[in-house]
Amino acid sequence: MVFEGSSATISHTGRVRANNQDSGYAGANLFVVADGMGGHAGGDVASTIAVQRMERLDQPYTTTDEAQAALQAAATTAAEDLKIAAKERPELSGLGTTLSAIIMVDDYAVIGHIGDSRIYLYRDDELTQITADHTFVQRLVDTGRITPEEARYHPRRSVLMRVLSDMDIDPELDMFVMPTQPGDRWLLCSDGLSGVVDDPHMLKVLRYSLPPGRTADHLLKLALDGGAPDNVTMVIVDVGGQHPVTSGTPTIVGAASNPQGVVVPAARPLLPSWLHPGRQAANEPSHFEPAAEYLEELIEEDRRRAKRRRWAWFGGLVVVITLFAAALFGAYNWTQTRYFVGAQDDTVVIFQGIQQNIGPISLSNVYSETDITVDELPLFVRAQVQQTITASSLDDAEAIIERLRQSARG
Repeated sequence: MVFEGSSATISHTGRVRANNQDSGYAGANLFVVADGMGGHAGGDVASTIAVQRMERLDQPYTTTDEAQAALQAAATTAAEDLKIAAKERPELSGLGTTLSAIIMVDDYAVIGHIGDSRIYLYRDDELTQITADHTFVQRLVDTGRITPEEARYHPRRSVLMRVLSDMDIDPELDMFVMPTQPGDRWLLCSDGLSGVVDDPHMLKVLRYSLPPGRTADHLLKLALDGGAPDNVTMVIVDVGGQHPVTSGTPTIVGAASNPQGVVVPAARPLLPSWLHPGRQAANEPSHFEPAAEYLEELIEEDRRRAKRRRWAWFGGLVVVITLFAAALFGAYNWTQTRYFVGAQDDTVVIFQGIQQNIGPISLSNVYSETDITVDELPLFVRAQVQQTITASSLDDAEAIIERLRQSARG
């Protein structure tokens, strides 16, 4: 059964890269995004080989099991193709590609995925990420060591744990089947989109309900406005719905649309981990294979970074507390340069400090007592003393006491 729906695919070099190492494919039943890696030429070759091998799957399938088997076999053969390409051209050694693919079979989507390209499903006004990134930081998120928001800006966010490459025998794809329904919109994209445009902004564009091509244009503009440090590739697939059904004529974009003589052999493999820096110079390789001890070192570095953050936070807290305490100490010392005259236990005394209190803490204490009792004073003077009389200095306070003494005698 031929899939009934409409689709669009688009690929852009971005604002930093000098060439496009992504490839995209939208056909009658098959939809693919591949993000190549391995240097200026290797990434082009890798994503091209993957798409050329996958496009042979664009045909009707009787069952989802049949489609899954075909998808896994094609991925395995593509890995062998990469191995042969690297053997024939040693300068391409280490080339590889992510791969996110959907084969539509009746009312089901057969999904195959490896790497950090993504597949989303927009349904009932909600956007859901269907695939999981095969990245170092996603492992940290899964184990609860960092939050998804921290992962988005983690310095190692582009270290890939699994890709389709020339370095392994059997590529380990995530394979699963999902029911789909009229009105669904599927979005396949490289991290050139998902790494720049977050889910809420993608959702806002999808809610416009524009045709796939115009939706892709809007999402591309967001990526370009965000700097587009990497190639940006996406495929948008509508299931039935309001947009016209397309003819199913295949559309190929990116490196695979201009293969420059890439020859696909026929055979079978992948790689345990890759470094995929997000913002490098245009002609530098966008992915690297780390040494065997690299991931352990990354984990240890992550621990050291977390420890440094804790110490920095603790040091900052100590500094704030110290400054606050110094400010309180300075303020208290200033209060002890102030004096006022008042009454205590029916006796006139000189207080050191100020009349205010901070909760239960008094900011004044008795500096000296006098032989003057409150009862000796005239009524109006007595009221002043009971309400306290502010002095400008200790000498002024002692002068006030002398005046009160004379008033008591008079």
